[in-house]
Amino acid sequence: MNDEIKNNFHQTATTLAEALPYIQRYEGSTIVIKLGGHAMTSKSSMDNFARDIVLIKQCGVNPVIVHGGGPMINKVLSDLKIESAFAEGKRVTDSKTMEVVEMVLSGSINKSIVNAINNQGGKGVGLSGKDANMIQCVQDNPKLGFVGKIQKINIDLVQNFLESDFIPVIAPIGFGVNGETYNINGDTAAGAMAASLLADRLLLLTDVIGVKDADENLINQLTVEEARELIDAEIIKAGMIPKVNTSIKAIEDGVRASVIIDGRVEHACLLELFTSHGIGTLFRKSFG
Repeated sequence: MNDEIKNNFHQTATTLAEALPYIQRYEGSTIVIKLGGHAMTSKSSMDNFARDIVLIKQCGVNPVIVHGGGPMINKVLSDLKIESAFAEGKRVTDSKTMEVVEMVLSGSINKSIVNAINNQGGKGVGLSGKDANMIQCVQDNPKLGFVGKIQKINIDLVQNFLESDFIPVIAPIGFGVNGETYNINGDTAAGAMAASLLADRLLLLTDVIGVKDADENLINQLTVEEARELIDAEIIKAGMIPKVNTSIKAIEDGVRASVIIDGRVEHACLLELFTSHGIGTLFRKSFG
């Protein structure tokens, strides 16, 4: 065995040893992960994500996956020649569009994630917010059609899975008291689920490295108050605002911490949970 191979083996062993205190720290904890962006765009990315999730579960941590699927929905709507419009950053969802949204989110996307987890030796279970009356909604805005505002989350079904070997994978589809079906923003659904479960961490996978300062440098950590100040100063802006607001609300509702991380980074979830430096931007009520 040459020196290079020995060094590689030694580095692997060192990395595993260094992960031990973090594995111990999170054992028994619930981690809600919003899956979206690059991590969903190719089979290899999905397989890498699924392998990490199975490893996290094997380490005694309880992952709950909430996923999005905007680009896939756009493609199917285009293929079906159904026009898609947006208002206030949200998809205008009429009844015909809602049928497509549910088909894509609860069907093909959800099952592809479940299949990826199962292929890595895990036990993924596909759900939507309509199962067991999990996510109850009201209409967010009449102009948006069937876009839901979450009123209540029933965690009983998810809680049962956390106490087993199964990994729940949840499509952000909700129900109304009169039988309506609602499309829910994936980040919002993940944040509300994390708060309802009193999760230790909410991980929001996206396609940027995290929150940046005025000089475009990554901000590693922010308190809720600091995050609000950056929004007011328009340093946090555009598409980052909803994700930061989701993190703020989740923390105020009982989640210990939230992290916006770059899902394009290989093993992003493992790096965040099981290493000393983590990646992305970490939000807490306070530090120190």
